[in-house]
Amino acid sequence: MTDPEPKGERIAKVLARAGVASRRGVEAMIGEGRITLNGAVVMTPATLVQDTAGIAVDGKAVGVAEERFVYRYHKPSGLITTHKDPQGRRTVFDALPKSLGRVVSVGRLDLTSEGLLLLTNDGALAHALETPRAGITRTYRVRAHGTVKDAALKALEDGIEVDGVRYGPIQAALERRTGQNSWITMVLEEGKNREIRKVLAHLGLTVNRLIRTHYGSFSLGRLPREGLAIVPPAELNRALAQMGLKGAAQTKAANKTGWAKPKSKRRKPPAGRAKPQRKPR
Repeated sequence: MTDPEPKGERIAKVLARAGVASRRGVEAMIGEGRITLNGAVVMTPATLVQDTAGIAVDGKAVGVAEERFVYRYHKPSGLITTHKDPQGRRTVFDALPKSLGRVVSVGRLDLTSEGLLLLTNDGALAHALETPRAGITRTYRVRAHGTVKDAALKALEDGIEVDGVRYGPIQAALERRTGQNSWITMVLEEGKNREIRKVLAHLGLTVNRLIRTHYGSFSLGRLPREGLAIVPPAELNRALAQMGLKGAAQTKAANKTGWAKPKSKRRKPPAGRAKPQRKPR
């Protein structure tokens, strides 16, 4: 007689879909002994579960899943994109309304980088949006000091190697020159650590301002600095479909109140400097 098929899903996958963190983040939390199942510390991310019932993070119940939310946030320079910074610097999550609950960022922006940062309560969706396999483009407006050579920008379409690191194709075009500075539009897929700064430095340019304007089909638009706006469900599903993530549009995600179980009444999205068009359904 053969053993019965294992039932359930890996706990790391379930908690990522519930917006606790990315799968890697959940695995790290398990390694730190922060996650329990029915009162017992979870020892491996391969633990199988049916749902979030009985699971607690830092002693707080994860709770049931509810509708997924995605927000556009206009990150200003001077905030670091992490939940906790060992150096004590102010983070993006310190600046967000406390009523927003637990969210994760889709990728990161450097300390001095600005512009569009997507936030969601669905860790699995965040992973789907930021994985290189998805091929989702990011668009930036870059101000750089130095002499810009059109031929050098054009050559970036073939990719470039800098200090032993290979960067994929980059579409770069000169917008305008203002004195010793130039504004350049750059479109890329990989988004490796400090990629734009390193590539332009290789070309003899010093970046002194970097603004992300688009992440796939999501746009910064006229969202003011530090503005926060929910993406309406229909717009979210349409954007995901345009990026080839139609299946992800059908998933559910996390309890935006944090680890505790959500209240029976649905709360309004928190107010940002830019008001959302309407409440999520």
